[in-house]
Amino acid sequence: MARRPVFPTGLAQALKRMMPRGLLGRSLLIVLVPLVVVQAVALQVFYGTHMSIVSRRLSAAIAGELALVIDGMERYPADRAHIMAAAAERLELPMRVVPGIALEPQHGRPPPLELLERSLVVALDERLRRPVALDWQSDSTAVVLRVAINDALLEVDVPRKRLFVGTLYLFVLWLVGSALLLFAIAALFMRNQVRSIRRLGSAMDAFGRGHDTAALRPSGATEVRQAAAAFNVMQDRVRRFLAQRTQMLAGVSHDLRTPLTRMRLGLAVMKSDEANRQDIADLTADLEEMDRMIGGYLAFVRGVGAEKAEQTELAPLLDEVARRARRAGAEVTVECAPGIALPLRAEAFGRAVTNLVDNARRHGRHVVVAARQQAGAVGITVDDDGPGIAPERRDDVFRAFESGKGGGTGLGLTIALDVVRAHGGDIALEDSPQGGLRARITVPT
Repeated sequence: MARRPVFPTGLAQALKRMMPRGLLGRSLLIVLVPLVVVQAVALQVFYGTHMSIVSRRLSAAIAGELALVIDGMERYPADRAHIMAAAAERLELPMRVVPGIALEPQHGRPPPLELLERSLVVALDERLRRPVALDWQSDSTAVVLRVAINDALLEVDVPRKRLFVGTLYLFVLWLVGSALLLFAIAALFMRNQVRSIRRLGSAMDAFGRGHDTAALRPSGATEVRQAAAAFNVMQDRVRRFLAQRTQMLAGVSHDLRTPLTRMRLGLAVMKSDEANRQDIADLTADLEEMDRMIGGYLAFVRGVGAEKAEQTELAPLLDEVARRARRAGAEVTVECAPGIALPLRAEAFGRAVTNLVDNARRHGRHVVVAARQQAGAVGITVDDDGPGIAPERRDDVFRAFESGKGGGTGLGLTIALDVVRAHGGDIALEDSPQGGLRARITVPT
C-alpha cells in the first residue's frame, strides 16, 4: 500500500523552496526552530496559566474594592464625599461623580494583553452586577472605569500598576534575549564549522581544475579535519602518480620513436627505382601514421602534464589555433571579443581546441570558432559545415580509439575532453547552424 505524504504536494514544494540551500542556513534553522518552539511553549505556559491566575486575582481585588465603595455610597448618600476621599487615600482609587451623563460604550483595548481585559470585565460583572465601561486609552497611567450609580456616572481611575505584573515584561525580555544570545552563539560556531567545509570544497574544486594548490590545513570538527587530512593524502598521491607517469612516458617516447627513426633512415638510404619506389612511399606513409598514433597516444596518456595554469587571454590563443589550421589549408573564422581571460594551461587547452578544429576541418569546408562570456563561465563553439554525427553516436566518439567521422586515430576528441575536464569544464556535441557538427566547450571562470 502506497504511503501518503505528510504534507500536500503544493505545501511540500513551497516549504522546499523556502528552505535555505546552504549548510550554514540549514544548520541555523535546525537550531532556531526547536529554540523558538521551546520559547513559545514556555511563554504560553507562563502567560496562559500563571498570568491568567494573577490577572484574575488582581482584577477580583479591584472589583471587590469598587463594589464595597459603591455599596457604601449608595447606602450612605450623605457620606458620599467622605467615602470617595477615603477610597482615593486608602485604596488608591481616585473617583469623581459626573451627574446627568449617560454611560458611554467601552472604547479602546489594552494592547496587547487581552487576557487582562477579559479578567477585569468578568470580575466587574460578577462583583458590581451593573453596566461598566472601560477606557484604556485616555490616561497612560490609569484605566478609567465608568459605572452608573443612581442618577449619575461614577468615574474611577484605576492605576495600571495595580493591574499589571512587572515580571511579565522581564520574562518576555528574558525569553527574547536568551533566544537571541543562543542564536548568535550558534551562528558563530556554525559559521566556523561551515568555513572549514567551504575551504575544503574550494581546495577540491581547485585541484579538480588542475590548479597547483598548497596542502590544506585541517580545521573545524573532527570529521572535517579527517576529510581535510584525507584530501591532502589523496592530493599528494595523485601528484606523485602524475610525476611517475610523466617520467615513464618520457622513456616510452624515446623507446618507441628510436626504432621509427632508424626505419626512416633505412628507407631514406634505400635505392629508389621503379620496382620499389611505391613500396618505399607506402612504408614511409605507414611510419608517419605510426608516429602520429604514438604522438596521439602519448598526448592522451600525458593529459595536461606538469604545465601550470595561468591567466590567459583567449583571443590570441584561438587566433594561433586558427593560424595553424589555415596553414594546413583550412578556412577558419574566429569570433572572440578581446578581454576574455580565464586561468588555463595554455598549451594543453590550445591542443584541445586544435583537435576540435582539426576534426572539423577534415570533414567541412569552413570552420567557425567563437568564444563568448557567460554567467560564471566562458563558452567556446567550433562549428563546421560537414556531414555531422548522428545524435545517438555523439557520446561514443569521446571514447579512446573511436573515430567519429572516419579517419584519424580516434584520440582527438578524447584528448580534448580530457584536457577540458581537467580545467573543470566539459564538451558537448550539438547540431551546428552551418549544417554540420558543433562542439561546445564550457569552462568555468
